[in-house]
Amino acid sequence: MSEFTVKFRGTRGSHPVAAGNKLKYGGNTACVEIRANGHTIILDAGTGIIEAGNDLVKSHIASGTNIENRNPIQALILFSHSHLDHIQGLPFFKPLYIKSSKLCIFGGKTHGKDYQQLLSDMVFGSVFPVELSEIAADTKFYDFKETDAIVLNPDSDIPQLIRFDKEKEIILDEKAVVITCMKCNAHPKAGVLVFKIRCNGKTLVYATDKEDYIGGDIQTVNFSRGASMLIHDAQYTMEDYISPVSPKQGFGHSTIEMAIETAKQANVSQLILFHMDPAYDDNLLEKLEEKARGIFQNAMFARENLEINLMQVKCKV
Repeated sequence: MSEFTVKFRGTRGSHPVAAGNKLKYGGNTACVEIRANGHTIILDAGTGIIEAGNDLVKSHIASGTNIENRNPIQALILFSHSHLDHIQGLPFFKPLYIKSSKLCIFGGKTHGKDYQQLLSDMVFGSVFPVELSEIAADTKFYDFKETDAIVLNPDSDIPQLIRFDKEKEIILDEKAVVITCMKCNAHPKAGVLVFKIRCNGKTLVYATDKEDYIGGDIQTVNFSRGASMLIHDAQYTMEDYISPVSPKQGFGHSTIEMAIETAKQANVSQLILFHMDPAYDDNLLEKLEEKARGIFQNAMFARENLEINLMQVKCKV
């Protein structure tokens, strides 16, 4: 069966929020769950990953009557970068502590450190009562870069990491899931990875924590061209971005207008505005969403627990 769904588990930037007037769009930090032809792919591990893990554990328990006959939890976790709001939920991801879980973690080498060492130093041990080496799950770590592609083949739970020169040269089984990335340096201090996931003739691009440019970001436009869905950072209003009191230019985040300009130039079918500033309440986001749709009809802000079936997204000609 062909499957490609997106579920937003965390949508906020910078830090989680709990105020009642900010919960329509969600209070958890960045995490997006993908289901693609039987594979579970998780983008970033903000606080939104906690509930994603809880649901995976519930399904695991319901799959059998005891430890021996339950289906193991299997997932890929892709990290765009290692800032706190994208990693803070990982220690509370329950599948890490179940021995039968099989987890593959991909991230970019940062500050000269392999991603496994980076997570060990930043998230576990010194600030958490469990060392990364003590987690029970069968966990494999990979450093991911622009010349790599992750291939998830049908009937195989083991990801294949291949090198390539040109993306169009990657010819695989029609049911395979292919993940590539682009390094974007427009986020302090070590940049971010922008991910592209291809499955069943559809394409999803996840471009969070990147600052575009007035007039568009040609690198992101080319990487996203023709995508079925573009999830794009839209943390700031233009007023906040150029505020004379506290400007946000150079912070590594885009405005809503920047995200829309990239979507228009890339001719994507659907734009999801993501990583909203924690100061923005539901009333403001509703107004901004209406304004965004007036410029790009198929634009909307991400909402926590919103689920979209990409197989039903009509692609532009």
